[in-house]
Order: sequence, then structure tokens, then C-alpha cells
Amino acid sequence: MAFDGLVIHNLKKELADSLIGGRINKIYQPEKDEIHLIIKNQRQSFRLMLSASASLPLVYLTEKTKSNPMTAPNFCMLLRKYLMNGKILDVTQPGLERILILHIEHVDEMGDLCVKKLIIEIMGKHSNIIFVSQDDKIIDSIKHVSFQVSSVREVLPGREYILPPNQDKLSVFDMTKEAFLKKCFGKNSSLEKAVYTSFQGISPVMAREVIHRAGLDYGIAAGSLLEYEQDALYTSLLTLKEQLEQGQFTPTIVLHEGEAVEFASFPLTHYGNAEYRTFTSISSLLEEYYALKESTSRIRQKSADLRKIITTALERNLKKHDLQYRQLEDTEKREKYRIYGELLHTYGYNLEQGAASLTCINYYDNEEITIPLDKDKNAMENAASYFNRYNKLKRTYEALSELIVETKNQIDHLESILTSLDMATSETDLTEIKEELIEYGYMKRKGPKNNKKGKIEKGKPLHYISSDGFHMYVGKNNYQNEELTFKFANGKDMWFHAKGMAGSHVIVKLETADELPDRTYEEAGRLAAYYSKGRQAPKVEIDYTERRNLKKPPKANPGFVIYHTNWSLNIEPDITGIQEIES
Repeated sequence: MAFDGLVIHNLKKELADSLIGGRINKIYQPEKDEIHLIIKNQRQSFRLMLSASASLPLVYLTEKTKSNPMTAPNFCMLLRKYLMNGKILDVTQPGLERILILHIEHVDEMGDLCVKKLIIEIMGKHSNIIFVSQDDKIIDSIKHVSFQVSSVREVLPGREYILPPNQDKLSVFDMTKEAFLKKCFGKNSSLEKAVYTSFQGISPVMAREVIHRAGLDYGIAAGSLLEYEQDALYTSLLTLKEQLEQGQFTPTIVLHEGEAVEFASFPLTHYGNAEYRTFTSISSLLEEYYALKESTSRIRQKSADLRKIITTALERNLKKHDLQYRQLEDTEKREKYRIYGELLHTYGYNLEQGAASLTCINYYDNEEITIPLDKDKNAMENAASYFNRYNKLKRTYEALSELIVETKNQIDHLESILTSLDMATSETDLTEIKEELIEYGYMKRKGPKNNKKGKIEKGKPLHYISSDGFHMYVGKNNYQNEELTFKFANGKDMWFHAKGMAGSHVIVKLETADELPDRTYEEAGRLAAYYSKGRQAPKVEIDYTERRNLKKPPKANPGFVIYHTNWSLNIEPDITGIQEIES
């Protein structure tokens, strides 16, 4: 993530605009490393969340509340003692460091006005919230850091507050051409590393963005740049400086396949044709970004057990299918035994007792054939033995043929469930998948026995609208596919599906139209390709037909259909530009 000094600078401006002049109305500490301040200003209430979590340090304005503990921790009580009804005088940031300082005016025990500082350091596992007096003496901190923990600096009550070492980095605010050239190009490293190790507040992500805006390759050696290329990079940094000074921020999230992958206070143009989402405030971006990350992480965590059950069952069935095929190959010699028996009945009348074989003409192909014999049996007994072997292999062949079809259906079903699991975006989706696994015996139901399928909450299919205004629906699992195709769709609606592989049913509603435009056919095909097992393929073959042409065989798995009339198209599994509608 790019929670760098530039994002902090964006936050500083936002907090300054919203909080300066406001008064602290409430203070509470819902987590051991998290403080919430309720600040009233301009007839509004603002909730400022400050987190010094080692795994996820954050600062932003939020409207979400957390429960207030019955007993306040000591640090919270100290802040309440000094800062309740305190006035926010200023919000500052040292250079472009990942540090925010709230300057708060309050009345002390003697009735005099005093100023305290609440310093929030956003530095990964070293993050902290530090309460400091006007003369920079530490009153307390949410985390105590002694010299036994850090040899760089102590963070303990009574010690002087010292800024973390800045690693001798330049600030773009104070940058000169001479300093830029000396600092950035005196390093034996890639251009990307040279930029983010030379300047305060610039993360690797923003280093790539600055380099990309200059029209350069961030992977090349810093020392190999020509003079005009150095000038282009310097100009790009100056442009960034102007945007910072003028507060020209465009908080942006980059998404890939619906998952948030990066964010910044400026558009990240080096991601090319990725999906972007812009925000009016950095706080709303941070809240949305971490909600998306948390949601994705939670879904993946909760789906891990289901995935293990599905993959285990799938591997077992694949091995069984392979074994059944090998056994089926062994039955291919059954016809040979039948022919042996028939020929012995035909030519065995003149066979000598104790003969080891019979050589005769095979009247099926008019070629000579030699039949091995058991010396201890006569011709009719040898014929009966071959007919017994034929009948046994025939029964095995018939049984295996049915078993192979049954096993293949189970494999197809499990692959469709696995594809559904890859598409799950909510706990409701996971519940439906779990219910299907229970219904088909892949896992057992836990809890009360009366928790039937009918009582589970049903998820909704994905909803898109084509460039021509047609509504397109995508089932996210087999139950949704079944519902979408056989209950929601009308006979004249168009149905799309990836050919010969697990995937979603895509329904395009014709409404009052008689025919779909070519562009809508293509967009529906792209949806069917993207939401299928072939998502990573360059192109996917898609079958499409009218809903009226689909049938569901008796006792078939949910979402399974057959059809004999269809058209096909080959298309890329890319849904960029197709508008999704929130259900």
C-alpha cells in the first residue's frame, strides 16, 4: 500500500479544513492501540480515528462507531484529563514524514491556557500515538519504547520528544536542481529505488508514478540517464511539488478483478488500463480501501475450509476416474474371448484331447487365428471358460461405463463449485456454496438439524448493463444459475455460457426488443468468458441460445442444462468497460 508522506500530506489538509477551530467533545479507546476523538466544529461532529496498530496503522475521519469500553485505559483517561473540550489550533506535518501533529489548546488546573501536541506516527510496526507538552516533553504514549526495545530513541514519559531519523532524505519542498542531481544519481540502483530512497514521503508506488509521468522506465539504472531524461524527471518532481503546495489531490484506488490493489492521493497512471475509483476525500478512500481489503481477506479466510473440502473431493474423484478408465481399457479384450468361444463351438469337434491350441479361420475377418487352450479341458469346456470370461468383462464394462459417467458428473459438479468459490464476494455466497456441498454429501451439516436449505439467505446474481442498455445478469454459483435460468429468465431471453467448462450462466433480458445488437452479444460473451474456468485463457468459446432451448435432465445437478440448438463465438475474457449495477 502507498500510505506514504504524500497521503499524510493529503490527510493534513483534510483534517486542517475540517477540524481547526473545533473542540474535542469525546475521547475513547476502543482498542489497545486505537484512539477515537469526537470533535465538534462548524456545527458538525467529526470522528477522528487514530490507530497505531503494528499491522494496520491508520488515521482518517470516519462515521463508523466502535463500542466504548466500560473501563477506560490509562492513556485514554490521561487524554480526557487534559484534552476534553480542548480546541484544535493546527494540524501539521514535519516535512513529508509519515507523522501528523494535532496542536490542541486547553485550560490547565490553574486556569491558564496551554498547548499540547498529540503526535501520530504512521510507521508500520513502529507506529505510535504520543502525547507531548508544549516544550516537547513526552507526557505519555500509547506504546512505551525503551532503549532495550529501540536503540534509536526512547518514547517514555518525561523524555524529550525527538523526531524519528529521516535517513538523510530530501524534501521536494526544499529541492534544488543541484541537490536533486547529487542525491538521486549518485546511487548504484534502479531509478525507482533511487527516487524513493532519496526523497521524503515518496513510496515505491509513487516513485514509479513520478518516473512514468516523466516518460521513463523505472527499472533502468539511475546512473544511465541522459541529461534530458534527468531534466524530465526533475520536472515531474516539480509538478508533484506544485500539486502538493496547491492541495490538488485526487484520491484514487486501483482495482483488479474487483479487488483493491493500491491507492494514492494522485491518479496512478502507470497502472495503464486498470480499473480506477476516485474519491472526494482521502478519509473516504482509506475507509473504502481497507473495507475492501478486509472483506476480501475475510472471504478468502472463510472460504479456505470450503476450498480444501472441494479440492480434496475433486482430487479423489479425478483419481477414481483415471482408475475406472484403466479398468475399462482392460475390458476391451472381452470381444476376443467371445469370438474364441464361438470358434471353439464351430471347429472344436475334431480337436484332439490334450491339445494346447486350436488354429482355424476366423469367419469374422477370414484370417487365420490361434486360440490358446487349457490341456485339461475339452473343446466345449474351453469354450464355456471363454464365454464366462467374456460375460464377466461385459458386466464389468457396463458397470464401469455407468460409473465413469457418474464420476465425470461429480468432477464437473465439483469444478463448477470451485469456480463459484472463486467468484464469491460475500458471506451469503459462501453460505449457498456450503449448502450445496451439504446437499450433495461432500460435507456434513453442523448445528441444529432443522437448519434446512430453505431457511438460508439467498444471494443475488451480478447485474450489468450493456452499452446498448440491455440488462445482463450473471449467476455466482449453481443455485443462482438455476434460479436465473429457469425461474427469472423468459423463453425469448438470451443465455450465454462458456463451452465445455465450469462457469456462470449469463442471461440477457430482451424486454421489448426482438433482437440484441452485436455489441451486446459481445459484452454478454465477455461476461460468460470472464466468469468461467477459462478466465485466464486468451480467448474462450461461448455458446449462446434462447432460454426456451434449454432443458434440465431429471436428477441433474443444479445449474446443469442441455441444449441442441445454439450459436457460438470466441471472445476474450475481459469485462473492462462493462457497467456493473449495484443490486
